[in-house]
Amino acid sequence: MNKVKVKVKKLRPDVILPAYALPGDAGMDIFSNEEDVTIGSGQRHVFAAGWALEYPEGYATLIWDKSGLSAKHGLKVMGGLFEYTYRGEYMICLLNTSDQSYEIKKGEKIAQMIIQPINTAEIEEVVELSESVRGEGRHGHTGK
Repeated sequence: MNKVKVKVKKLRPDVILPAYALPGDAGMDIFSNEEDVTIGSGQRHVFAAGWALEYPEGYATLIWDKSGLSAKHGLKVMGGLFEYTYRGEYMICLLNTSDQSYEIKKGEKIAQMIIQPINTAEIEEVVELSESVRGEGRHGHTGK
């Protein structure tokens, strides 16, 4: 398991910093550091995390859904990629895809983040691509 040093700066004294719930978890929980918020059906809300991060080049932060909030209540993360050069406050946008409003109280888990190594692609324009087993097969090409 690789460990990367991540520096975190609190932007307000009362914020809950991201944390792993269990040893070995891939994602750190992100908490609501705002007053209670109700997200209406089909609405979105941007949560100010209250902290900023610094980590080395070669890494990026990905923000993902909390699976329970997504499966049970239809809350989905919108966006969610932060580059290693970003030093501002993290903002987490949640969209309520359900047909009911959902209330998030201050201190509750709203998302999770993974800090992972990245590969930078070198783009090469070509006239043709090599053959593969799948070829140009689209959605459902192997059946239902």
